[in-house]
This record gives sequence, C-alpha cells and structure tokens, in this order.
Amino acid sequence: MTEPGAPRARSRSDLRRQRRPRSHRCWDHLLLAPLWPKHDANLGTLLRTCDAVGACLVVPREAWVRRAVEKGNTLRRRSCVHRVPDPLRWLEAQRRAGSRLLAVELADEAIRLGDLPAARQRTVVLLGHESDGVPPEALALADDVVEIPMIGTGLSLNVAVAGSLVAYKLAGML
Repeated sequence: MTEPGAPRARSRSDLRRQRRPRSHRCWDHLLLAPLWPKHDANLGTLLRTCDAVGACLVVPREAWVRRAVEKGNTLRRRSCVHRVPDPLRWLEAQRRAGSRLLAVELADEAIRLGDLPAARQRTVVLLGHESDGVPPEALALADDVVEIPMIGTGLSLNVAVAGSLVAYKLAGML
C-alpha cells in the first residue's frame, strides 16, 4: 500500500496517453549530427534521445552507420534519420540556409552547458569523433561552441551522453 502523498510512478498506459500518439515525420528544428561516429552503440542511444526531445538524427551515409542505426533503434518504429553523403558540404548548406551550427567541443570561448539557452531557431548540434572531437574544418563552420564542465579526470564524456545533455538543454527540457 502506498503512503498518502507519496510519489507514484506513472504506468506505461499513463505515459502513452500523455505523449505523442505516434512518431513524427520530421520536426526539422533540432538536429543531432554525429557526423564522424566511431562506435555504433552511441548512434542507437542518440536516436532514442532524438525521439525523447523531438529532434532528428543526422548521420553519414555509410553502410555500417545505416546498420548501426537500424540495430540501435529500440523504439521499434521508424525514426527521423537524415543520411548525408558529405558532412562538410551538408554543414555548409545548412549554414547558408540559416541554421545555427552548434559544436559540442572543448574550445576557447565555449558556452558552458548551464548557460546555453533553448534553441529559438533551427539548430544543428555537431558531435565529433569520440577520440578526435569535431574536425577543425567543421569547427570553423560553427556559430557557437558549447562545452560540458567536468570535475573528474576524464577529458570528455561519451558522445552519446554529451549529445543527449545538449539536446535536452536545447529542447528546453532541462
């Protein structure tokens, strides 16, 4: 028996009634772009985050990436995934079209995650290679850079964790 006033976990049926009844076609407002992935498990995690915050995933058009996204789609339904053949050319086109390019990277003049405002315009979040980060030529295209402060001894967070934190903040959910 539950104590009066005690927190009650919501049931699956409660959650289904409160959330979107089906997957979206494309929100096209917030895009997570791990364009230089190294580990396939991170792509599945980011796809789940995209669904949770109403974003789309943008990945390179490579066979192993396609398989990784399909394998990692634990939602068991079609998700919003854009596949691009040339990441730098795609980023240049996004910038010309007026999208804000936000790189997640350790850099001078970076915005601290806590100070990052919710996205007010179409925003592409650049997520770099797990070891090498965002390539310099892509970083040069970025309008802003956000960093996630850390106290520990590691240099950075896993790309799926970092991308998820930034996505929630940009979606105004943190």
